[in-house]
Amino acid sequence: MEGAARRPAPAARLMAVTFVGVRHHSPACARLVRETIERLRPAHVLVEGPADFTGRLDELLLGHEPPVAIFSYHRDGDRVGRCWTPFCGYSPEWIALHAGRAVGADVRFIDLPAWHPAFADRDNRYADAEKRYAEATGRLLREFAVDNTDILWDHLFEIGDEGGLAERLDAYFDLIRGEADAGADDAAREAYMARWIRAAEAAADGRPVVVVTGGFHTPALRALAATPGPDGDEGWPDVPEPPDGTDGGGFLVPYSFRRLDAFTGYQSGMPSPEYYERLWSDGPDGAAAALIESVVTRLRTRKQAVSTADLIAARTLTDGLTRLRGHRAPARTDLLDGLVAALVADDLDQRLPWTSRGPLGPGAHPAVVEMVAALSGERVGRLHPDTPAPPLVHHVAAELERLGLGKSGPLTVKLTQPRGLERSRALHRLRVLRIPGLVRESGPDSGADQVLEERWQIDTADPNGQREAALIEAGAYGPTLADAAAAVLDERGARAGNDVAGLAAVLFDAALCGCADQSGRVAESLAAGIGAASDVPALGAALDVVLGLWRHDRVLGTAGSPMFGSVIVECTDRLLWLLEGIRGGPAPADLGRLQAVAAVRDALLYASAPPSAGGLGLHADAARGVARRLAAAPDVPPDLRGAAFGLARVLGDTADTGRAVRGAAGPGVLGDWLAGLFALARQEVLDTGGGLLGVLDELVDGLGEHEFLVALPALRQAFEFFPPRERESIARGLLDARGLRGPARALLRPAAVDPLLVAAARELEERVGLALTAAGLADVPGPSPAEGQDA
Repeated sequence: MEGAARRPAPAARLMAVTFVGVRHHSPACARLVRETIERLRPAHVLVEGPADFTGRLDELLLGHEPPVAIFSYHRDGDRVGRCWTPFCGYSPEWIALHAGRAVGADVRFIDLPAWHPAFADRDNRYADAEKRYAEATGRLLREFAVDNTDILWDHLFEIGDEGGLAERLDAYFDLIRGEADAGADDAAREAYMARWIRAAEAAADGRPVVVVTGGFHTPALRALAATPGPDGDEGWPDVPEPPDGTDGGGFLVPYSFRRLDAFTGYQSGMPSPEYYERLWSDGPDGAAAALIESVVTRLRTRKQAVSTADLIAARTLTDGLTRLRGHRAPARTDLLDGLVAALVADDLDQRLPWTSRGPLGPGAHPAVVEMVAALSGERVGRLHPDTPAPPLVHHVAAELERLGLGKSGPLTVKLTQPRGLERSRALHRLRVLRIPGLVRESGPDSGADQVLEERWQIDTADPNGQREAALIEAGAYGPTLADAAAAVLDERGARAGNDVAGLAAVLFDAALCGCADQSGRVAESLAAGIGAASDVPALGAALDVVLGLWRHDRVLGTAGSPMFGSVIVECTDRLLWLLEGIRGGPAPADLGRLQAVAAVRDALLYASAPPSAGGLGLHADAARGVARRLAAAPDVPPDLRGAAFGLARVLGDTADTGRAVRGAAGPGVLGDWLAGLFALARQEVLDTGGGLLGVLDELVDGLGEHEFLVALPALRQAFEFFPPRERESIARGLLDARGLRGPARALLRPAAVDPLLVAAARELEERVGLALTAAGLADVPGPSPAEGQDA
């Protein structure tokens, strides 16, 4: 009670606390922050940022070249959550950290850690809350007659009068927050930040405290900090620890202006970072002059004509727009609009990108693209050499040196050699981690491929820092290449859900990475996905991949894998069940479905032996019964009936193929039925000698002209299942059967005119003839040449 009696009243308690609400990456706010800290020389500077990084501020202030970012991550059983806290040289938070340290203040981050549920849906800590205050800003946009909040911000703060900036910012943020719903996430963050503010004010003993946070939070923080906490909030708040069973951390990464720019999809802050960097360092006039020159240089480099008169016109128009809009100096959009007016003579097909927010749309005018690029800039941050890095970065460097992969250029690796296989696995692990500079030009694409070497193109140069940043960020997945790659594959598998084709692709990548034995979760997900899947082509693709790995890949170490074997059994059973339920009338052949039946055929051919004999014990007799029923069902699509008949033949059925073909001889179904047969039993067709082909020749020869036109497209597609040499053999058989001489290849040469086009023309001619006959015009003589000439 005595402590409570001595506690100052809320109004008195906040006398020493100065709140500076900012817009992230605003030069005007950065100047205000620096001036406020230098003037007040506070005891404490509190900054919106991850509280769990406060103990590593010395690392953040080593002397990096911004832009840089704090990369925070946490791992749980299902995924890796990631969040960035980016800084450029003119970010108010960056200035607060340096200015606070310079005046001897105790500098702290006061926001919740990135693993907290409040950041569950955020990749960026400094993402703007514009959607939540759209109504208030909408009224301001109408009042000031501007297109968007970026233009409004420049008008009010970046290019506006320098006097009274703090008061205008307070009024602006009070207005937009007064009508906005903060939501549970922001409420949790603000309650936590308010505890730090109360603790700092109590510890300051009457000395100033400066609080730098996003302006959206500032009105709420003022109110919360003026109210004692529920338990008195004595002492500094604890930094929350990640939940049990999870792991988290953070590292600094180099960032780039491209990643900061709203025109490339960045979530918050200011667009055109190069412009605001120039505005911060050179002022508005210097920024405008330098960037006009930059735009012209870029255009000339790309062979676009820009004369000295154009340059003068751009500067003149920019100055005119500045005065017309009541600005004391050129704003960003004054500069851009002046450049467009001077340099673009064509009609524009889309709105100028700076009149809205977001990335450039396709088809943007080349000059506009160069303007946006010039104002975006190409600056890339650099970390101080003493900056700590995650263990993965050091492990990758050691592995690349050990395996001789540290040089740029083409590389061929032999998968049959132990060192070659090691190199391949290291490269694939880097690939699945999305490390730039690696392109695989050739190699096995499925488990069935008997390709024993890979060709890669390696580029170890990293002029823009992307490779370094990607490696640091990949460190969130594990300390070694194998651990990190396996974690990424598990995450991809969890994201794929019931997409069995996607899961199979993940499993194949696991085999290439040498992580198949570490990716049991992927196999479990694939098995679960199979049980719920109804997409026959996707299941077929999955079965094809896994069967190939199980059968062939002794090189990759997956041949005979029990884990893959169980997936094959489940996938085969599921496909047979789904196929037997398919019904439908005549329709074009479904190639994905036929490939699925072919995958079932291969599984039955190569895995029906009992486990004691190296097989999986698949039930070929049961599958033959399914195939017979499908082949005989009149309400099954013709391509599936043909495929089922072919499957039964492959599995040992002795049904008369010629009789079956005659049963599917209708012109509307024959080609599709044959496509199914050829997809499943092409070799069996060839092994019958001329018998089946003779039946087909007889049937096609007996078709009427209209019937032939109907059947032709599907027949052509069906015979595409035969490779060129086998088509030549078929052509030779047809010539011999008709007693004709000449090279068989002559029948296979492309016609001067596409046969389908000829068929369509003949059909159109026939329809026109019928129409004329119906109208009684078929026998009306045409005009003589002389009469036609007179007419």
